[in-house]
Order: sequence, then C-alpha cells, then structure tokens
Amino acid sequence: MSNRPSLPALLALATVGAGALLAVKPAGGADAAAQASAPAAHTARHGPTARPGSDLTSLYATLAAKRFVDLTHSFGPDTPHWKGFGEMKVRTLYTIARDGFHVDEFCHVGQWGTHVDPPAHFHEGKKTVDQIDPKDMLMPLVVLDVHEQAARNPDYLLTLEDVQAWEARHGRIPEHAFVAMRTDWSKRWPNDAAMQNRDAAGVAHYPGWSMPVLKLLYEQRHIAASGHETTDTDGGLNATKDDYSMESYILGTNHYQIEMLADLDQAPEYGALVIVTFPKPAQGSGFPARVIAILP
Repeated sequence: MSNRPSLPALLALATVGAGALLAVKPAGGADAAAQASAPAAHTARHGPTARPGSDLTSLYATLAAKRFVDLTHSFGPDTPHWKGFGEMKVRTLYTIARDGFHVDEFCHVGQWGTHVDPPAHFHEGKKTVDQIDPKDMLMPLVVLDVHEQAARNPDYLLTLEDVQAWEARHGRIPEHAFVAMRTDWSKRWPNDAAMQNRDAAGVAHYPGWSMPVLKLLYEQRHIAASGHETTDTDGGLNATKDDYSMESYILGTNHYQIEMLADLDQAPEYGALVIVTFPKPAQGSGFPARVIAILP
C-alpha cells in the first residue's frame, strides 16, 4: 500500500496552509502590513513602475508639447540652384480621374532645394548619403546669427569673432551640434536672381563660411554637421571663380552639410534641437532633405 496522502488529504492540507499564511502578519504589525501592500496598491492605480521604454514615452510627451519649425523650402521646377545644374522636370504618370491614383515622376539632381551634401559629393571613398549614421540626424541646434552683417555686406564671411561672441552669450558650442549660419538669405527664395545677387559683370555676391571658423568648429568643437541658407558653402565671390574650398574642407572631414536652409530667423541661437532627415539612395551623392527644429 502506498504511503502517499490521497488527493482529498492534499487539498485539505493546502487549505489549512493557506489559512495559516493569511493569518500571519508581516513583522512590525499593522504598519508593516500596510507597507507590504502599498506596491500592489500603487500598481493597481498607476500600472507598473518600470515599464520598458517609459523614459522615451515621457520624452515624447515633452517634445510633443514644443513648437516645431520647418527649416526646409518646398521645391519645384522654379527652385534656385547651382549654375551648373539643369532644370527640374515633373511628369504626371497616373491621375485619380483616369487611374484612381496619382503618381508623378520627378527628375532633378540630388542637390536640389534644401538638400544634404554627403562627404562623397566631393571626396571618393567617403560617406555616401546611405552611410550617414542616424545618430547624426538628431543634434543640438546652434545658430550663428550674422544676418545684420550680411545685410550691410553681402560678401560677408563668418569670423572667429562671431563664434566668440556666441560663446560669450551661451557658453562653449556643444559637441555633436548642428551649426547653422543665419544670414536671412532664405528670404530671397525662390527668386534665383536675388539669391545669386550678381553684379553687372556676372559676379555673385552672397555670404559664406570662412576656413578659420570651420576648422574651429570641426576640429576643436567636434560638431556633427553644419548648414546655411545660401546655395553654396563658399561666399559668392569664390563660388563665381568655382572655388569651393570651404565645402571641400567640410566634406573632407567626413561630415555632411545642409544647403539652402529656410526660416532660421524663427529658431533661437541656442536651446533647440534639430532633426535632419532624407531618403536613403544607395551610394547617393546628395538628395533633398527635410530639416526640422524643435524649439525649447
């Protein structure tokens, strides 16, 4: 005969044991019992305290309440562009009236409208559009505001004194920042003649970057990328001579840049974030971009 208890006996023992456990209070009496039940009560009211991703959920709620500013121009066939590029062409392939859906075919160079220039745009073997790290698409936004200087002198080049003045107001430019040069040149958009601002001799006059500033930003401040409102990194005087030394330097550091930004006057000098995004063409040498500032 087996010595194992029968099923009814096991059930009886379990019932007695459960009753004994319920009758025992945690050490410390009623207060300790209340403390022991507090986490369960909190969970019942508010849900788990350590939900995966809850920090990002809170961050999203914070960002969603902020103002977003689009720093991107809409583009089309009349978009201002570099002198060596042809015009954009748009062909409608399907229409809703005829086919039930609408599809257009766009034909333009990669460097069209507000666009990204990857390092491979100027340098063989360096990053193409599809090789840009997504982490380099979300950055602190630094705006170097020289629009008054550019209004007085359209050939103005950004100076070290401009950067020093910014840092005197806001502190050291943070690493991995996106540094934008504000000239308010985007207010001339989409008038290509106004953007190029050529004189009677055909020489363009628009502001640009300088080598001392770029070397400071990329080699000492270790920024992630930079951008501007004009059609070129280099000032109009140099661009007229096909001297693109500033752009070549930036891309030679294996960093990208954004050209023809819009509405930088709506972004603060410091405190905003910027999202820079674009499609992912394989081995792409450039592509239209969408740039969005999130204001503090």
